[in-house]
Amino acid sequence: MELHPVDVVGVRVEMPSNQPIVLLKETSGDRYLPIWVGAAEATSIAFAQQGIKPPRPLTHDLIADLLDLLDAKIQAVHLTELRDGVFYAELLITGERTLSARPSDAIAIALRVGAPILATEELFNEAGIDIPDQAEDEVEKFREFLDQINPEDFLG
Repeated sequence: MELHPVDVVGVRVEMPSNQPIVLLKETSGDRYLPIWVGAAEATSIAFAQQGIKPPRPLTHDLIADLLDLLDAKIQAVHLTELRDGVFYAELLITGERTLSARPSDAIAIALRVGAPILATEELFNEAGIDIPDQAEDEVEKFREFLDQINPEDFLG
């Protein structure tokens, strides 16, 4: 299974559906992977990206704290497939253990613990979007949009 490291570009709300998406970019390429996520997960991902620590731990913070307490480490997150319109992911945990997870949860946890996120070639072939370098200004506009929003924009 060929895996490609990805960076989390950010989250945004897709209109007119008002559905949040997380946008991932292939680290060494021009392909992007948009994954639709829930509002709570979008907020959690945005909090992690912006370094916001809520006064009480969110679910993903709690999971990261629990892993630390148990001396377990997320070695990587693998975004594996798209089946019947649903994305799938796995958490690779110390001791060669894997745990199935929703990609949105896996990404939110990976951002908190500094674990690499990788996507399969098959997933890029099925759901990836090529954005060549000349379209990089569109990505920059998206990043500017992300800089202007607050995680609270996804609540409610």
